[in-house]
Amino acid sequence: MKPWRRRTVKGLLVLGALLAFLSVFAIWVERQALDTGEWVNTSGQLLQNSTIRSAIGDYLVEQLYENVDVEKELEDILPGETKELAGPAAGGLRQVAGTGAEKVLETGTAQNLWETANRTAHEQLMAVLENKKEAVETANGEVKLNLGSMLTNLAGQVGLAKNLAEKLPPDAGQITILRSEQLKTAQDVVIAIKGLALLLSIVTFLVFGLAIYLTQEGRWVTVLFSGVALIVAGLLVVILRHVAGGVVVDQLVKQQNVKPAAEAAWSIGTSLMVSIATTVIIVGAFFAAAGWLSSPTGSARGTRRVLAPALSRYLPYCYGALAVILGIYLLSASGVGLRSFLTVVVIGIMAAFGLHELSKQTAEEFPELTFGDVLAPTRKRIATAVSDANLGERASKIKLPEVRRPSGGGMGIPDVRRPTGGRGAGGRRGAASIPPAEAMREEDARLSSLERLATLHEKGVLTDEEFAAEKARLLKD
Repeated sequence: MKPWRRRTVKGLLVLGALLAFLSVFAIWVERQALDTGEWVNTSGQLLQNSTIRSAIGDYLVEQLYENVDVEKELEDILPGETKELAGPAAGGLRQVAGTGAEKVLETGTAQNLWETANRTAHEQLMAVLENKKEAVETANGEVKLNLGSMLTNLAGQVGLAKNLAEKLPPDAGQITILRSEQLKTAQDVVIAIKGLALLLSIVTFLVFGLAIYLTQEGRWVTVLFSGVALIVAGLLVVILRHVAGGVVVDQLVKQQNVKPAAEAAWSIGTSLMVSIATTVIIVGAFFAAAGWLSSPTGSARGTRRVLAPALSRYLPYCYGALAVILGIYLLSASGVGLRSFLTVVVIGIMAAFGLHELSKQTAEEFPELTFGDVLAPTRKRIATAVSDANLGERASKIKLPEVRRPSGGGMGIPDVRRPTGGRGAGGRRGAASIPPAEAMREEDARLSSLERLATLHEKGVLTDEEFAAEKARLLKD
């Protein structure tokens, strides 16, 4: 490969890694900040965190006592002389409300109110950012998260719900998300992010595709390093998210008692970023696997040999399987937009091109290879293993030990030297009357009995004393 091509390919790989790194952030901002459904889902996860619930509860209690004269409310409720206890009761009620606010926020009613408030705020935010005139006029360019309903609900849980909604000022329990002076900048950022999320996602893979195309020799190396670049980009995002979390929390939150809640909010709010980075890492792993599969290594060549019959005879079905897999992903994935669709299409085209190149490579390396040829070595190895094991011969030599009820102090080992049916004293034949052939058989039988006896001793069936006694008996004339 010419030097300028080599330098260009290296530059494209570095550029692709950088674009992949930036695309993760762009996609995260687009989905997390600009998608109402994702915003509401994340806000629900925030309220499910005990640390964040505690911080929100403290805020609501503080808002309640700042905007309502709780002592006067209690004076109206308490009868007669007990009105003098309104002051101490208000202080005690604040302590009770503070400790019980987190429990209140766990209820389904509070969570529904939280979800509604966040959905309304985000819809208003998007209307302002997309420069819809009606929203700008009614909101005056400002967006607030209105927790007034949750404030009223909390007051009701501590016994102050009577006419409380009428006495709360309009700005009670409201958190400003966007101010008028930030409107123009926010609108410009939204336009840029929407364009970048789509552009970076597509351009990233096009850059890697161009690097692979420009490589003339050793293309598998470029494919492999494309995967490595994607994996590195994803890992850097995860590392930066961890490092940036501490910096962001320290800069935005000065109160130490609120920092744990802010850290939890950062962790939950950026969990989608980790998910996107993980997807990039997985795609990079597929690229790296594809590079290895087309490499000249022995393991890769062996794998290609196994795949060769399928790629040569059933390549259209392989394309069809790829299309089905991508289709299932698009149908099952949530929130698939134009960016996701185009990204999947580009990845699909690159995967199809990779299948085409792999089929060409296997056709050159293993022409006319069939599944029978692929399985032949395996069958041969199995047959060789069975033959080497010599199972038939070994099975024929297996002799099970004879078992009989012990009698006369014997251990159940038959005395093969005493054939039945003999004549003479004690039913035994004399040594001189035994034919040579029968004597040989008797000797073989005795040796076989000794072998079985040794086997039983080795297996622990016979003790040393029993083994010695039975051995002496067999060897006795």
